[in-house]
Amino acid sequence: MAMRKERPKHRTTIHEFTMNKTVGQHLLRNPQIIEEIVRKADLKSTDVVLEVGPGTGNLTMELLQNCKKVIAIEFDPRMVAELQKRVQGTEYVHKLQIIYGDALKVDLPYFDACVANIPYQISSPLIFKLLAHRPVFRAAVIMIQREFALRLVARPGDPLYCRLSVNAQLLSKVYHVMKVGKGNFRPPPKVESSVVRICPINPPPPLNFLEWDGLVRLCFTRKNKTLGAIFRKNQVVQLLSDNYHTYCSLNNITPSEVPVKERIIEILTTNNFEDLRSNKIDIDQFLLLLKLFNDQGFHFC
Repeated sequence: MAMRKERPKHRTTIHEFTMNKTVGQHLLRNPQIIEEIVRKADLKSTDVVLEVGPGTGNLTMELLQNCKKVIAIEFDPRMVAELQKRVQGTEYVHKLQIIYGDALKVDLPYFDACVANIPYQISSPLIFKLLAHRPVFRAAVIMIQREFALRLVARPGDPLYCRLSVNAQLLSKVYHVMKVGKGNFRPPPKVESSVVRICPINPPPPLNFLEWDGLVRLCFTRKNKTLGAIFRKNQVVQLLSDNYHTYCSLNNITPSEVPVKERIIEILTTNNFEDLRSNKIDIDQFLLLLKLFNDQGFHFC
């Protein structure tokens, strides 16, 4: 029987320069974890893979063996040089494209999947930048801080359920893949880590995300209070009143003579929202609440 040819293994590397913890440089050095991350990404040989924060390339080298091309965005010129050195003279040199810059500022290229050990301090803005990218990618498998991961997947009633949970789950299906301990990094971070898989909903929901986020942000300012208590606050009434009159003016609509506060409370009470708390409201209920307000001319941005 023919012997199965084993593919070459690329060892993790040890480097002498100091990691910059202020930009979240913690190199993943456990090859078993790296292989498992790539396996969970379920890559195809035709995939273009985006990697943010490749560092010295431990994950990059594994990705290059499993896809058509890797596009790596790196902010640190020392890491760029190390990554270029690592593929130089190998069969992978033409499969790797390096973008030197800030992932939050550069225009993202086309990609089929994102696989990365990202700097933890940019987790939230980066995830929502990825989810706003078009065309929609298939999946992202990324390493993030454990607590942040648990917030992403939290459901209504969970103590960690928050605005982040609602917004992420509106736009995607999020799964907790595995826990990763501090000892798998160099230098070890102060927090525990997790890998999550994010699958964008395609097509995305047909709504104005800024307005949606305005509503959700408002509701989660005091997530344990009832919506009735939140929407009775003078500053909330004033915000909705200003937006309502702007909407009427732009659309040549005569404003209602019924006081704004009275109309807000009527929307909540008539539709059984007044006694609900944000930390127990699911996405479908938030969508309904937004529609009810919009139908009465109230907007949140």
